[in-house]
Amino acid sequence: MKKILLLIACLLSMNATAQEVNDVNTPLHLMKPQYDTPYGAPTVKEIKSVTDRVLSYLETAMPDQMDGERLKTGSLRLTSYEIGVLYCAMQEVARSTGDKRYADFAGRRLNLIAQAEPTSMKRLQKDEKFDDQMRKVCLPTALDDAGAMCTGFIRYALSEKKLHARVMPIIERYIEHVYHRQYRLKDGTLARIRPHYNTVWLDDMYMGIPCLAWYGKLTGKTEYYDEAVRQIRLFRDKMWVPEVQFFRHGWVEELQTHPVFPWGRANGWALLTMCEVLDVLPADHPGRPEVLALLRQHIDGLCRLQDKTGFWHQLINDPSTYLETSATAIYAYCMAHAICEGWIDALSYGAQTVLAWNAVSTKVNARGQVEGTCVGSGMGFDPAFYAYRPVHVMAAHGYGPVVWAGGEMVRMLQKTHPKMNDSALHFYPTEQNTTEPIFSEKREGVEDEKVLW
Repeated sequence: MKKILLLIACLLSMNATAQEVNDVNTPLHLMKPQYDTPYGAPTVKEIKSVTDRVLSYLETAMPDQMDGERLKTGSLRLTSYEIGVLYCAMQEVARSTGDKRYADFAGRRLNLIAQAEPTSMKRLQKDEKFDDQMRKVCLPTALDDAGAMCTGFIRYALSEKKLHARVMPIIERYIEHVYHRQYRLKDGTLARIRPHYNTVWLDDMYMGIPCLAWYGKLTGKTEYYDEAVRQIRLFRDKMWVPEVQFFRHGWVEELQTHPVFPWGRANGWALLTMCEVLDVLPADHPGRPEVLALLRQHIDGLCRLQDKTGFWHQLINDPSTYLETSATAIYAYCMAHAICEGWIDALSYGAQTVLAWNAVSTKVNARGQVEGTCVGSGMGFDPAFYAYRPVHVMAAHGYGPVVWAGGEMVRMLQKTHPKMNDSALHFYPTEQNTTEPIFSEKREGVEDEKVLW
């Protein structure tokens, strides 16, 4: 600190006497850059202040109450796939931070849904318009209804054994849809019949695959692990663009040429899918090495396209499209998680992961709302469709990823050793001594300048 103060005093003195700043009398490499987003490793307290704001906002936006026989309506629904992501995130953040409030948030709402399910089922069988939120639980008709919510319930069942019986009917119904009733191509790929017949959406990797792997963990039935890996292979064969190491958003069976529009959030769903599957796939499963290899390739491809601000663009390979929050948050979580699990190297990817989180943190406003998130999106085959999709604080897709990313950043910073070195953030294999200089040199007008780790 004494040396830094001396340096500042010296620079101020030179300015006061109108001395010319030049390479001889001033250590120019120590000038402070004007970053667009914060630079350097945040503290755990700083990270938690961001996720805590989001938690506080969601407590009011998503009331865990009944309105008569229906779920009470708030600003955000309790049973959408976006909120399924949030329930998964909340349960994991409680583990990574030790803050039980996050698990309680998810638990209260999942328990409320489970309590409402028997009565809602009877009413919905007579009137499908009785409660749209519970209709998705009792009568799922799409992967969006089933997959992410199913994974949230499975995590809850694994952590709350006493509630296992209460939530199992819901889990089994979701799995029945994904495994047996969801539309598929002839080769078994999860598919849709919109916007064209036999269309594969990259989003459906997340909507349909993690729940199968987690169901394998819940039940011990290995065929669900096998199906999860098989689906990843099927999506990879159709959607992966190996020369650039990212995924296209859509694939239509009848097309001879498949357009490549790498939508940011859809690539996030694919990356998150692989993390989720690897988390529960047995170490000796024969498909594990290829899933891990694809994850590493995808992270490598994405890192080449990160913007200098830390964000990724709406179309990740098109810098003219806007910087998007939800995709950046998903990437930040997945990269931090991959570092924590030892799947990728912190020395190579830690700084970019921190930069991504720092960018995301700037999009959480004072109320705890997440800004800059693309609203729900269909599939397009032209750049304008993606480039002009609106953003909105009520786009629920951003909340789960932001909370998840923050929690995993806390875990990553507790397991790794980031330090500033000559103004740049680096990660080291061990804790560094911050009192000993890496090198020192003397310059005219500056006494014993030292650059520290």
